Amino acid sequence: MITGPLCGAARALVEISRDKLANNSKINERVIELFERGIDIPDDETIDAIRAALEELGAVFIPEEGSQGVGVRLKFNQSVTKRLGILESEGGITAKDDVP
Repeated sequence: MITGPLCGAARALVEISRDKLANNSKINERVIELFERGIDIPDDETIDAIRAALEELGAVFIPEEGSQGVGVRLKFNQSVTKRLGILESEGGITAKDDVP
């Protein structure tokens, strides 16, 4: 489950308008606006449709863990994933990190 402000943050991260999110999620734009502004909370099915559309567009929702709150970030694209894999392989064999 996501909140309205989290929905707005995800929409900003994936750089789409409410209109495009409405088209992608098949949810009325006004419902999305009221949700993001905290005026109304739609039913779970509607929120799930909005979330699925945002995730398809590249948003990743981060669940609350202990004292850290919920959040949203962008997915890594293929290029970033490939570069991270290369960087992780450049260190050679692993060994103890203790310095004598």
